[in-house]
Amino acid sequence: MDHIAFQTDLGFMALALRGPALLALVFGHSSQRSALRALTTRVKRAPSTGEVHSDAEFDVEELVDRLREFALGEPTDFSDVPVDTCDATPFQRRVITACRAIRWGETRTYGQLAASAGRPRAARAVGAVMAANCVPLVVPCHRVVAASGGLGGFSAPQGLAMKRRLLAAERTLAQSAASIASRHTLAVSL
Repeated sequence: MDHIAFQTDLGFMALALRGPALLALVFGHSSQRSALRALTTRVKRAPSTGEVHSDAEFDVEELVDRLREFALGEPTDFSDVPVDTCDATPFQRRVITACRAIRWGETRTYGQLAASAGRPRAARAVGAVMAANCVPLVVPCHRVVAASGGLGGFSAPQGLAMKRRLLAAERTLAQSAASIASRHTLAVSL
């Protein structure tokens, strides 16, 4: 198992790989040591047996670059990054897949994600899957919010403040892109 730690605009990140897949990711730490300590804890919670369900491989240096871009507020897609879900149940895999489909600047409620995973009444179970997410950002659990309009939970350092920060950065950029596209469409139609 490989471990890598690096600095970003979202603090120090660390990731662990097992075979050709991402096993764990932590972010928002004040030091490399803190990130690696948190990663060790997360890896202990991560599955430890079974085979990775992915034939894909990825370039770790490219992933680090993409995570740094994400931390700078750049729209970044991680859908091609293989994630180790070997010990996940079929429902958990469906939730993870549905969460990974939430695009930059968008959110879904726990109930909407449950419906996407084929169990519309399983919002609490979705919350449990999100709380146990070992690869935040790549599986963008920060984009899952409560139906009441609240944020729900978030286990990264700084908790809900970090979730607000991530959502605000994505929303601002998404609104800017929509505004530019709208002006371009208007100019073309004139």
